[in-house]
Amino acid sequence: MGLVRLRYLIANVRSFSKLNSSRNYESDVPKDHLAVYVGQIQKRRFVVPISFLDQPLFQDLLRHSEEELGFDHPMGGLTISCHEDAFVELTARLPCS
Repeated sequence: MGLVRLRYLIANVRSFSKLNSSRNYESDVPKDHLAVYVGQIQKRRFVVPISFLDQPLFQDLLRHSEEELGFDHPMGGLTISCHEDAFVELTARLPCS
């Protein structure tokens, strides 16, 4: 069930990214990127490439966050419950394609 929801989320993020790229307005999130909120108590906003959604390490992190928080979160964005340092370390190992 969680894998199906993760695939649905990835498809929706990609669709949203394409929709935003076709509009003529400035955004603080570049094309082909998404904003995520990271932290256990105080959430810090990171902007990451959507290509991270295809990476198994990032998908594992999303699954863990889904189990802990679900995807429907009051911040209004994708929230990942982990230490910021761990998130930065993990994303530094991922290719940015």
